[in-house]
Amino acid sequence: MFDRHREWEALGRFATDQAPGATLGVVTGRRRQGKTFLLRALCQATGGFYFAAEEATDAESLRSIGAAIAEHLDAPAPLAFDGWNQAIDALLALGRDRPLPVVIDEFPYLARANPRLPSVIQNALAPLRAERDGSRTRLLLCGSAMSFMGQLLSGNAPLRGRAGLELVVPTLDHQLAAQFWGVDDPVTALKVNAIVGGTPAYRREFARDDTPADPADFDPWVLRTVLSPTSPLFREARYLLADEPALQDTALYHSVLAAIAHGNAGRGGIASYLGRKSSDLAHPLNVLEDCGLITREPDVFKENRSTFRIAEPLVTFYHAVMRPIWSDLEHTRDAHRLWQRAQQRFAGNVLGPHLEHLCRHWSRHFAPEDLFGDHPNRVGSGTVNDPSARTTHELDVAVFGLDDDNRAPLLAIGEVKWGDVMGIGHLERLARIRALLTAQGRHGAESARLVCFSAAGFTDELRSRAAADGGIVLVGAADFYR
Repeated sequence: MFDRHREWEALGRFATDQAPGATLGVVTGRRRQGKTFLLRALCQATGGFYFAAEEATDAESLRSIGAAIAEHLDAPAPLAFDGWNQAIDALLALGRDRPLPVVIDEFPYLARANPRLPSVIQNALAPLRAERDGSRTRLLLCGSAMSFMGQLLSGNAPLRGRAGLELVVPTLDHQLAAQFWGVDDPVTALKVNAIVGGTPAYRREFARDDTPADPADFDPWVLRTVLSPTSPLFREARYLLADEPALQDTALYHSVLAAIAHGNAGRGGIASYLGRKSSDLAHPLNVLEDCGLITREPDVFKENRSTFRIAEPLVTFYHAVMRPIWSDLEHTRDAHRLWQRAQQRFAGNVLGPHLEHLCRHWSRHFAPEDLFGDHPNRVGSGTVNDPSARTTHELDVAVFGLDDDNRAPLLAIGEVKWGDVMGIGHLERLARIRALLTAQGRHGAESARLVCFSAAGFTDELRSRAAADGGIVLVGAADFYR
């Protein structure tokens, strides 16, 4: 088990809780994050019961869980249930003598075949019910369909208020991902992270532990794994969409993702790319957001404006690099030539946006405590109007604090470049934006630090200026991994 200490401890506390009465827990997260591994390990360590649901009819699923319970109990024959009321009570009976984890993995498959199942579980766990009060079963429902699992405990859902554990298993952050992939060179680590993100299974099962040996091996590694039709990674981005039951019109959702991957982050740009009205996009954007495939990021300076970002790096890579040349990739014997021709798209549509997001995440959660003069409370991006020049400046990073008066002073503003060596010109642009924000009366803007983020480095002149001025901060690729 790599990392996952917090998740393992939370599951252990829940599974061994000695309190009387059956309790419910929900475990979710995107596919390939290790949820099943954790839950199987939990059941093996405690003697618990594990059942992996399959896409099947309701009757077949009842037969399957009856057989699984009988095997767990060493019964001579499978248990036969007339409905899920009996099956859930049988699961509660497993924990009569001691706290016992009972896992139903891929729960959305069962609920899709029988939409009443969450209500059945709600009734089974009702207070003062003998089967519930006499049991110490720790029932864990697990699933990767984010749109379904996200609604399981929300609003007026039957199970709202019933769960004693709600655990989201996240992807590995960029630092843990670099350790997991065994990549020491920071620029190579950033490139790998921009393609496969922090999904553990992509190294173990999908790439079979094939990792870039050094910076020179990065391009050959891409050709061996992500761009090879014989590799599971080759089609994984497509399967991620197919696995979400809420995505009915997959062609539309692929087009929306393609629009975002090609730099159309705003609603208007996405609509223009698709040839549709902005008002037509509310539903597909909301569905993709509910599925965890995109995130909505508000403009920190304009409340009525937001942009969209693809949350899964492999999906971005697929739409920006692979989808435009999909047929060629499937049939060519010279993928190296195709990969070389895709370098501009890779740098502009994959590496650049990924680094911008990583800089914001790093500034919020990993930056040294005193780097911005105070603890960052909020980090985002935004646009700043420049009336005199009749233009608008895009700001990649804006760092806000939180003072004793509950105000959010601006601590720092930053610009991000992937392939450009940053110099005095970039610093002057940030100084101009700071002056505009100061003139607009933005709290803390006059003393906000100017931050240059670059994976390619900085000119000697800029380094000299930063060494002499504590209000100038330079962040290079190596800093993200310290």
